[in-house]
Amino acid sequence: MLVTSPRTRAATRPRHPGTREIDEQTGLGEVYMRSLIRSQLRLALSVCVAVTGVIGGLPALFLLAPGLGDLRLLGVPLPWLLLAVLIYPLFVVCAWWYVRQAERVEQDFAELVDHR
Repeated sequence: MLVTSPRTRAATRPRHPGTREIDEQTGLGEVYMRSLIRSQLRLALSVCVAVTGVIGGLPALFLLAPGLGDLRLLGVPLPWLLLAVLIYPLFVVCAWWYVRQAERVEQDFAELVDHR
């Protein structure tokens, strides 16, 4: 039994001229992809380093200034307040910034490929 589509003359998706190098895995396409991956990796590592630096810096801050550990805000010790409440907005801001930058990197990549 042979199954055929009745839409043999359906419109095909327009191809961007620069995607040929990527689709055919040419040397130029490999350079494009390495550039994109390198940019995404650099962005991801910078966000990870920033978040890790802030979180890892909190214990160092309380070691260097032991009096801060004794402070209380609304009856809650400052270290607990920082770790339980204030760290989550930092995560949200970093995630928002990461998504915006990742979209910018992808848009720059698409423009580079389209202008080729």
